Amino acid sequence: MLNYYIGMAEKQANFTLLNGRVTMTRGIYNPTSDAVWLAAYAPTHAKTVLDIGVGTGGVTLCLLTHNPKANVTGIDISQEMLDACQKNFELNNLNIKLLKQNILNWFTQDRFDLVITNPPYFNGTPAKHNAHHNIDIKEWVKHSCARVASNGWFCIISDTLCADKIISVLEKKHFGNIQIFPLFGSKTSAERVLIRAKQGTKTGLTIFQGTSMNNDSILRDGLTIDALLATL
Repeated sequence: MLNYYIGMAEKQANFTLLNGRVTMTRGIYNPTSDAVWLAAYAPTHAKTVLDIGVGTGGVTLCLLTHNPKANVTGIDISQEMLDACQKNFELNNLNIKLLKQNILNWFTQDRFDLVITNPPYFNGTPAKHNAHHNIDIKEWVKHSCARVASNGWFCIISDTLCADKIISVLEKKHFGNIQIFPLFGSKTSAERVLIRAKQGTKTGLTIFQGTSMNNDSILRDGLTIDALLATL
């Protein structure tokens, strides 16, 4: 369901994120607030970034508001999504390298300072935009981790039911400094988790206090989660 921070009149061709900092064309897939949250949790110092399952570009466009100098590559299996992503970047006068690739069988030696992904962790009937569905989240994370450079970061948003699988892969792939940030909706338990980890470190696991999924300072004002944590 679209967050109300991402909406506008139904007849409008474009909509905005982050209180107008990002403009996107309404089309085959309109990002939810998950995209804003993931971008807000990503480390802001990365020079090279890989967005796995880039879709129409919502995550990366938001990330670039926090880290405008990043050199970004996006991959997706859907050409239709890639075409829409390219248009959205042009709309924002930004550049991105886009590749039609499947992370599960992408043969490359490229490594990145930061790998981010908002994976299709849910099960169900494949959507019309031809994105991944019903994936093996452990395989997705394993192949994503392989693209992270030495001392680089991996950052993901997921349903809480997948968190244990993600963390198990990170530990096997020698990622440490695992940091978990819970997101709460109407339930008393967290509905989403943001997870980030650093390659090649041995530091243990940290679970932050977390916040509401409708936090204005992130979704509207464009605050990073690190900046939010500094205020708690």
